[in-house]
Order: sequence, then C-alpha cells, then structure tokens
Amino acid sequence: MLTRMSQQKRVPALVVSGFLGSGKTTLVRHLLADAQRRGRRAAVVSNEFGELGIDGALLNRAGEDYVELSGGCVCCRLSDELVETLQMLRERADPDLVIIETSGVALPFDVQLNFWREPISEWIETDVVVVVVDAEQLAEGRDLDGTFAQQVSSADLLLLNKLDRVAAQALPDLEAALRKIEPDAPLIGAIHAQVDPALLFPPDPGGVRERRRSEPIDIQPHHHEEFITEEFSVAEGTEPEALLERVRALAPLRAKGFVVTSEGPRILQGVGPRIELSKLDFAPPAELLGRVVVIRRGDS
Repeated sequence: MLTRMSQQKRVPALVVSGFLGSGKTTLVRHLLADAQRRGRRAAVVSNEFGELGIDGALLNRAGEDYVELSGGCVCCRLSDELVETLQMLRERADPDLVIIETSGVALPFDVQLNFWREPISEWIETDVVVVVVDAEQLAEGRDLDGTFAQQVSSADLLLLNKLDRVAAQALPDLEAALRKIEPDAPLIGAIHAQVDPALLFPPDPGGVRERRRSEPIDIQPHHHEEFITEEFSVAEGTEPEALLERVRALAPLRAKGFVVTSEGPRILQGVGPRIELSKLDFAPPAELLGRVVVIRRGDS
C-alpha cells in the first residue's frame, strides 16, 4: 500500500526505442546501474517482439520492479496491458523512474501516448522518447525507410550509438541524414550506449512536452511493416564458425540467443550482416540455452 507521500510523488518516464539491434538493452542496463548507484528505484517494462525473453535475461531483472510484455507491441496490441502494468508497478514498486524498452519494431510515439491516459497521467511528471540509432546501420544505408524513419521522427532525443564502428569523418553526413528525418531533437553520440542519464531528459523551454500532455489524445490506428520471428535450436558443442554461417544464411535483421559452443557458453548477437559470438559475464536461465531467435522482414 502506498503512503500518502508516495501517492503524491510524480515520476519521470523514459521510452527507449530504436530499430532492431540499435543498442536499447545496453542503454537500459546502463540506466539501471546508474539508478542503483544513486539509490533510486527504476521500474522497467521490456517489450520483445517474440516470446523468448532474451532481453529480460540480459537485463538480469526479476522482481517487483520489472515486467516483460511479449507476443506483441506495446504501441498497439499490448497498449491496454501496458497501462495496467504501469499502474501495477506504481502501486507495487513505488519507482523513482519508469523505463519502457520497446521492441525494435514498435512506434515510440504511440507508446508514449499511454503516459497521457488515466490513471497514468496522474503520476507521470514528464516523459521523453529516446531513440537509439545504430551508426553503422545508418552509414551503410540499411533499412532506413518505414519503421526506422517513423521511430526517428518520434524522438525527443536521438542517441547515435556505436560510433566506434564508423569513421570519424562520416559523422557530419550521419547527422545530416538524421536531420532530414527529425530536424529538431537534440542529438548525442555514444559508444556502447554510455551516456550521462541526466542528458536523456533535455530542457523543454518551449513547454512542448507539457502542452502535448494536456491536449486531447488522438490514437489513430496504424500498421506495422511485416516482420517475422523464427527460433531454432543449437546443439551443445557446435563449432562457432558453423553457427555463424548458419545464422548469416538466414539474412536476419536481428539475431540473438544464448548458446554453448565448443569454446564454451556464448551470447550470439546479430545486426544485419554483423553476427558475433561473445563470452557471457553471467549465467543465463538454463531454459534459454541453445535457443536463437531470428527476426526478418516478411515476404510482403
């Protein structure tokens, strides 16, 4: 049961969005570590496109301040469930900060609208959409139409991530490409999504964020591009290169999973043509080992 003081507390909220593999979970892990250092309680809602729950394992969260919504997008199919979940987290965890990590195919503005619905609007102080952009994807011109452009155009702040994977001289062109889609949102560069959390709530001198919260909510139906997920099993002791070739042959937009190769436990991460196996710094749930999820565009 909330105390009277905590019921009166208003809480900032952050929507962390961005295309498949841009680095959203890495950013959320960074924010959670910062909150822990500062003695703040961050409540997290993680939304995966699919059912496996790998992001939840990467966040290493289990408890009253973490909820995973899978099997749909919180921007549409799961929007009512999101509102119910946020209110439950408010009452159960009494957070100082709310973070929603959307799936890589969600439209962030439609997620943000849920902060303006009752009863959530009664206790959210301010809300910001941070869109994480993969600098390598942008430099290579991969998958920049449709969902990517809609996400970028919804940003209150753009985080251009993975700057270590592009040439320094390419940065002006990358910024210009983003400015064609979203001319006004503040832009921050990062490597491994390392950014001062205070920068994620930029000043709002014109009161834009406050005004939009007071305007009538007009939720319009929308249609996603067609994406499909596939899961396949990986036998323990598989040779790393054979596994990488198997995944590359599927031409995924995104691939991720926990496997036990001939060289030991690894996390497989794939974004476009870059498919990598990395050592694990934690033990994932046993039921997730040997399972890889691949996300591809639909045939239409």
